[in-house]
Amino acid sequence: EVEWEFRCRNSEDLRPYLNEIRHQIERLGELSMTQDQLGFLERITFMKPDFIRFLGLFRFNLRYVHTGIENGELFIRLRGPWLHVILFEVPLLAIVSEVRNRSRYADTVLSQAREQLYRKFDWLQANASADELADLQVADFGTRRRFSYRVQEEVVSVLKHDFPGRFVGTSNVNLSRELDMKPLGTMAHEWIMAHQQLGPRLIDSQSAALDCWVREYRGLLGIALTDCITTDAFLADFDLYFAKLFDGLRHDSGDPVVWAEKCIAHYHKLGIDPMSKTLVFSDSLTLPRSLEIFRALRGRINVSFGIGTNLTCDIPGVEPMSIVLKMT
Repeated sequence: EVEWEFRCRNSEDLRPYLNEIRHQIERLGELSMTQDQLGFLERITFMKPDFIRFLGLFRFNLRYVHTGIENGELFIRLRGPWLHVILFEVPLLAIVSEVRNRSRYADTVLSQAREQLYRKFDWLQANASADELADLQVADFGTRRRFSYRVQEEVVSVLKHDFPGRFVGTSNVNLSRELDMKPLGTMAHEWIMAHQQLGPRLIDSQSAALDCWVREYRGLLGIALTDCITTDAFLADFDLYFAKLFDGLRHDSGDPVVWAEKCIAHYHKLGIDPMSKTLVFSDSLTLPRSLEIFRALRGRINVSFGIGTNLTCDIPGVEPMSIVLKMT
């Protein structure tokens, strides 16, 4: 059994939205996978047949969700079997964000998000060479804190058709299906956090998490997350065996270039050519910041950028939410 808690880092009163949030959570309980959706999942190589069969039977069990007001603030807690609770995380955060945005920014229209995105494209084309743009890989990681589903759908569609660099996909599996794109994903913090409880010894928890991952995915989904404890602690466990098995590493906190230098040095120490590996960056990115990191590392290691809120909730006059659900 696991427990998660909702946290909002904005100084904002979310209590007025409680009833609508509850209503939207109740509607989650009405959802089930369609045969068309299951058929799409069957074409994703890292989705195993037994898991797809499970998803065909899965329903959100609302008794695992607890909402209310506590200490003058909105609270949302999840408590239940990990297999069932984990699937609430992304839709719950998207619900909170969209309910709040629908109320607070009722006059916002889709064209504002589209125009803002094209302004970013104009900036990128003015500041990056054609050679750089050909190698600049960007993905949408913006489901959880998006302005709305419609905004994310529009953003991903525009990125697919008009992004001046290389748009490589989205972490939103349903949008991947609707727009005929590749769904993307990497390891989450909770994977390593859970192994701190599940493993026989805390000191072995990261190695156990990495080993379970490679045995399950057999070379697929080969990007490992480094910052659950510290990068130094991670690299101490990321020996030649894991470094050869995993395709690369993901950055999600701290100075990205300093982190990348550590990773490159680690690969060199192990006798691995860094240009055979990929670093994925996903920490509060913008296109200008991505270009800066790209230039610092180009030709030394492959890089890719997962951009979230700055793509799916960057609209003039809108303050994006900083919200998470954390395993406790």
